[in-house]
Amino acid sequence: IDVNVSPHIDENNQFKSNAPEIRKYKKRFNCDILCAALWGVNLLIGTDNGLMLLDRSGQGKVYSLIKGRRFQQLNVLESQNILLTISGKKNKIRLYYLSFLKNKIVKSQTNDGKRPAFTNLGELQGAKHFKIVKYERIKFLIVALDDSIEVYAWAPKPYHKFMTFKVFSQLSYRPLLVDLTIEEGSRLKVIYGSTYGFHAIDLDTSNQIDIYLPSQLNDSVIPHAIIVLPNTNGMQLLLCYNNEGVYCDTYGKKSKDILLQWGELPTSVAYISNGKVMGWGNKAIEIRNVDSATLDGVFMHKRAQKLKYLCEKNEKVFFSSIRNGSSCQIYFMALNKMSS
Repeated sequence: IDVNVSPHIDENNQFKSNAPEIRKYKKRFNCDILCAALWGVNLLIGTDNGLMLLDRSGQGKVYSLIKGRRFQQLNVLESQNILLTISGKKNKIRLYYLSFLKNKIVKSQTNDGKRPAFTNLGELQGAKHFKIVKYERIKFLIVALDDSIEVYAWAPKPYHKFMTFKVFSQLSYRPLLVDLTIEEGSRLKVIYGSTYGFHAIDLDTSNQIDIYLPSQLNDSVIPHAIIVLPNTNGMQLLLCYNNEGVYCDTYGKKSKDILLQWGELPTSVAYISNGKVMGWGNKAIEIRNVDSATLDGVFMHKRAQKLKYLCEKNEKVFFSSIRNGSSCQIYFMALNKMSS
């Protein structure tokens, strides 16, 4: 990947390049990488044929943890000792115990076979996407299913599990992407994306509204990201779909007369914790300011290739190439030089 980021001038009128550092891990994967999540400094990798761990603290060794199972989404909840997954042929929500995975790496026998390796979240099947959101001291889990959305709350010991909080089964559209926003610190609202646009459900009243339905689109909507803008009391959103993004509030009112327009149709869009939103296209990766949609940087590929966003933490962004017949690799980008 070639880096092409506009240089900035510092106080002494000296040009300084804010080009982030990009690395590529040597390991070539002969399966499709679908998702990833950081566990400490190491990277858990979900593929179409198993779960692996990339040791980032050492020589980049890859450990196979679970074989023969498809992993679509991962989220590490370290304080709960849980790896939350959408996995298997039936897309179940399965919770693996981190202690079990750790024992597989260090080949420890302390598990003694008594403690189960995982537990499923009820009888759920057909999960499309989930999101973990903290509100005060509660961890909420929002799950998009084939034709419903379910909200769970984490119950600490002695229960130590997610318990049903709300179920919304009478939906006007099939959810593909979900999030939860807390308006003004008190009102909880589910935001979800479908092939028609973006919608909201008030958790107290169960009222459903359409937030944004693109009117000029002939094709169906591909929802990429629901971004709750920082410092807006959970009221302002950037909704990214197809090759653009719109700014509106949680009631569907347009909040900015700006349209975020990507240079090409991205395969992935993600909000990064330093106030940037990134789009991965076939020709380039674009970095934009989340508040103004202005272009902050472009990374041109040496040759056209499809890339997929995996995860981000502390301005370290992980993404992978999409396998095209042979193998794929994982990339790592440090954005801390670009902090605004």
